[in-house]
Amino acid sequence: MKAIIVGGGKVGYYLVKTLKDNRINITLIEKDPKVAQRISEELDIDVVCGDGSDLEVLSECGIQDVELIAAVTGSDEQNLVVCQIAKTSFQVAKTIARINNPKNIEMFKLLGVDKTVCSTEVIADLIEYEVDNDAVRVVQTFEMGSMVLAEVLMQPKSHWLDQAIKDISIPLDCVVVSIVRDGKVIYPRGDTVLLLKDEVLVVTDKESMQTLRKSVCKG
Repeated sequence: MKAIIVGGGKVGYYLVKTLKDNRINITLIEKDPKVAQRISEELDIDVVCGDGSDLEVLSECGIQDVELIAAVTGSDEQNLVVCQIAKTSFQVAKTIARINNPKNIEMFKLLGVDKTVCSTEVIADLIEYEVDNDAVRVVQTFEMGSMVLAEVLMQPKSHWLDQAIKDISIPLDCVVVSIVRDGKVIYPRGDTVLLLKDEVLVVTDKESMQTLRKSVCKG
């Protein structure tokens, strides 16, 4: 997977460092030459010094071939512009914008940004979600990133497979809200059995995500 991160501040640095070893080919765009050089040397990644809303800079980064762009600068307006350009000019499939002011979330969604998040850790989870190698994936976030809607895909090795919901070892702070089976939504009860290829939607908090993954994948 190829992705572009726009913004090399604390958020951008954290994202690059977190995602570097997850089979994601990352290019970072950063305006400040000193910051760009430092990150390039420290993390050994491709860094382009420039404006992430400049079409020439984006082209230089190979945006025509990327599957995802995350705009994580300190400016909501800048992040919106980057995502809109990526969508309208380059048809990038997935756009993620960091929101510094929660009041802007609805506007960003109306203007076509795929994901809007406030928490830097949740941004990392959303990008990792696009790498199809995890049984538990972040679908959406709420309450400034503190609450998470996760999708649990029932695979042959899933510990929950062929078990009733009342019998699975689910973390205390997780709630199964629905199941998508063969394109149809099921609102489960305690005796509902989870079948292969079920998409189980769970509401939880950020802190319980790792526990949820272990619950699904152990055994």
